[in-house]
Amino acid sequence: MLNELDQVDWARLTHAYGAADDVPDQIRDLVSPDAERRQEALWELHGNIYHQGTIYEATAYAIPFLLEVLTAPECDEQPQLLGLLTSIVVGSDEMWLPGGLPVADHRVAAVGGEAVLAAAPRPGDDDFDEDEADYGYVEGLSDEDRNRMFAHVWVRAYDAVRAGVPLFRELLNSEPSVRCMAAYALAWFPEDAPESLRALANVTEGDEEGVVVATASVAMGLLGGRPTVTLDDPRPIARWGAAIALATVDGRDATDDVVDELISAAAGALPDSDRVPFLEGNLAAYAGGVLRLTGDRHAARTFDALLERVPSVSGSSAFHVVKEALHLAFPAGALPSGTGYPSLDDRQRRLVDGLAGSPGTWLIDGQNFGNFSMLVREYGLPASSEAMRNYAATR
Repeated sequence: MLNELDQVDWARLTHAYGAADDVPDQIRDLVSPDAERRQEALWELHGNIYHQGTIYEATAYAIPFLLEVLTAPECDEQPQLLGLLTSIVVGSDEMWLPGGLPVADHRVAAVGGEAVLAAAPRPGDDDFDEDEADYGYVEGLSDEDRNRMFAHVWVRAYDAVRAGVPLFRELLNSEPSVRCMAAYALAWFPEDAPESLRALANVTEGDEEGVVVATASVAMGLLGGRPTVTLDDPRPIARWGAAIALATVDGRDATDDVVDELISAAAGALPDSDRVPFLEGNLAAYAGGVLRLTGDRHAARTFDALLERVPSVSGSSAFHVVKEALHLAFPAGALPSGTGYPSLDDRQRRLVDGLAGSPGTWLIDGQNFGNFSMLVREYGLPASSEAMRNYAATR
């Protein structure tokens, strides 16, 4: 099928940098005998058909060829390629967790978007703006039409990846890293849940640590199924995955042993694992997030576990931990402008004190973490460590 690459008029399709005529050679390079060329091609495709969470018209055209590469004997980068395909569908999974991907909503939003895209200029047209290749070149487009067009582009890409779901199920029988990424990919296709759940239910082994089993369990929960492994599994990560899945499915009816497992994880009982693809392996943050689904009955214990972690985390781990703690401390959202420290309730004060006394929590790689500051600001709180200390001092 790769010999059909040149049958697509790539020069008339767009990606992040304009005309997509470089895509065919990049796809061919994925099966090159030269490992450096394969890695370079992956890097380039991560930047053009999927660019910082955005996909483009060319993306859907590239996907069938990427699925073909995935089955090629020459493909030595199956986990990375599965990661690219899943990123195209999901973007950053923190946007959707601890729930799942609302595919039906996207399909509704896409109605009418095909016609909008068809009317848009293409590379080579006089009114195509190379500097606005991410569809910004469509002059006079209403926000509604722009959203319809973006949604249509996403749905086309989603359905193109969805065609690979049977292949992803087959890859559950591969080596551990491939099995893990295949299970992760299956989690985002609820319309194919019944057969995927049957395939995932057979994943009970795969690696000594339990990462593959945990990933399969979480995927089952997101698809509405109960995990095969139990909370009696001797592998801590496998128990974590089972608890995540059970809380996802049962919500407020989650049993106390499930909640106990999650609270232990949220408190940092397990180290992060970059082998778990969900939430970039931040096991504590995912546990804290899914506890939200279990309702107010466990909110106090969950908050205490998260607050205990605040002084010891930084970077993305701090972002996720504090995000959940803020949600529990400020359920009504942002404070009214001018709200002083004395007006906070006990839980809110405890969190403010924790943030005020933990300057390292505000950093990423030793530098101020802008996204973290923005997160805190969204709740009407001071957006720097020093400002938070000053705020907490006004008792």
